[in-house]
Amino acid sequence: MATSTQNELKRQAAEAAVDLIKPGMVVGLGYGSTALHAIRKIAALMAEGRLWDIVGVPCSVWTEGEAHRLGIPLINLDLCTAIDLTIDGADEVDPELNLIKGAGGALLREKMVAQATKRQVIVVDESKLSPRLGTHFDLPVEVVPFGSGASARFITGLGAQVRLRRDTTGAPVLTDQGNYLLDCTFGPISNLSALAAALESRAGIVEHGLFLGLATDVLVAGTTGLSHLHRKAQA
Repeated sequence: MATSTQNELKRQAAEAAVDLIKPGMVVGLGYGSTALHAIRKIAALMAEGRLWDIVGVPCSVWTEGEAHRLGIPLINLDLCTAIDLTIDGADEVDPELNLIKGAGGALLREKMVAQATKRQVIVVDESKLSPRLGTHFDLPVEVVPFGSGASARFITGLGAQVRLRRDTTGAPVLTDQGNYLLDCTFGPISNLSALAAALESRAGIVEHGLFLGLATDVLVAGTTGLSHLHRKAQA
């Protein structure tokens, strides 16, 4: 659970990310506590007349509800030709700005929005930085309920310890699409692209939490201030 200091750092970074939004933009709205800071700031700026003609694309049912409550106009992803900028959080960030996401369970919609986004801005506190993905966080994998045990065995065969995510009653946690989530402990992942390809090749696996080459910016709030990291241009 995040400490009060971590929450304050995430708030600072999220509000800095909102400063990148310009009037008239289509903005992807992420999921979770970090995204909520950004959503609240966007709503406040709109109410003050300092930001206008903004349309949001929500990454989850929860996000949609929060945006509606705060008065941010929304549009369905089906109606967007492109999203100008998305603000979202991450569970782990490596030096190349690859990510693990999905602790909150919205990885499928988050990845769909990220892939439709021109500029993906990730907001984290410094505890989320890692030398290699999988060092500090499990990899969430979304699977269909049918054959979920077979999916778990397949991922176990890739070298992970796999657990079905359950709620406080012991029932499987359901995503917005009604799927299950497997939390997979790989340890530090040596070949991200190979693992992603293996997971994507298996029927029954809907999506995984490896976000590779999608983040353009990462705003990191730390005790010494705010750092703005940019993805290196590909040679």
